[in-house]
Amino acid sequence: MSYPIRVADVMSTPVVTAAPNETVADAAGTLLEEDINSVVIVEADEADEVHEVVGIATGTDLIRALDRSESPRERLLADVMSAPVATTDPAAELKDALETMHDHGVARLVVVEDGRLVGLVSTDDVIRYAPQVFHRRTLTADTESTPQYRARQETEYEHADWTFECSTVSADGLSVGDRVEFSKQISEADVRSFATASGDTNRLHLDERYAGETRFGRRIAHGTLVSGLISAALARLPGVTIYVSQDLAFLGPVDIGERVTAVCEIVGEIGDRKFELTTDVLDSDGERVIEGEATVLVDDSPETATVEVEAIA
Repeated sequence: MSYPIRVADVMSTPVVTAAPNETVADAAGTLLEEDINSVVIVEADEADEVHEVVGIATGTDLIRALDRSESPRERLLADVMSAPVATTDPAAELKDALETMHDHGVARLVVVEDGRLVGLVSTDDVIRYAPQVFHRRTLTADTESTPQYRARQETEYEHADWTFECSTVSADGLSVGDRVEFSKQISEADVRSFATASGDTNRLHLDERYAGETRFGRRIAHGTLVSGLISAALARLPGVTIYVSQDLAFLGPVDIGERVTAVCEIVGEIGDRKFELTTDVLDSDGERVIEGEATVLVDDSPETATVEVEAIA
């Protein structure tokens, strides 16, 4: 099953709050007692209900106050808190929340829904669920690629409905910027065969009536079946490609009968024939449904292999 992880799935709730007129000493006691690293500063109305989020105070903010003030324990939170706060919506996808953290240079976001404080999400919360989202930023390459060759790595067979394109593959071997795409339709037969081969007979993928009552409202393809196109693309790189590791984030469902495309690009060369790649799968509209990174080891092809290479530039 493919579905994006959202802020509501990982955020901390309820949120520990404090008033702006509380002291640093009060806040330090709260952090220690609750075993937390931050409190959200809120102003309350006359009914003592939260009216507005006005700031956030972290352990670092309190330590800074202790270091810079002659009477730090009596300083008010209003004087040491970070403001304004960076916020997000509970329905936001994790990757969007991470972008917000990055843009604001913060490690946590206040989660607000219809003006109400509903949670707090930090990088610690996110990394437990989606470390690949962080890793992906470090793998992003700005290399401008120029197609040079189309290469056909020997596979056992090819199907008329399958297409692939391998570009910027130099005659001297793989390098950063090399890219391969593989595309096929996910058919009813694929889904049925995969269910039998894998043992994943989840009715979401096989029973139309059952699937119609789920959040998707229809049957969808197995997420791991769709991600298998990544392996298919890598198999068409020159050489014998061996997986070392693979991280994936499933961003959206794929309908049965939909044509999807795996796009793999080398973004780092580790050495000793190891490479880091971005590994994405796009739906028929070109929208990313799977995002990931892989590390692979690429050996030379056996002497019995035949590789057809056609220069196109």
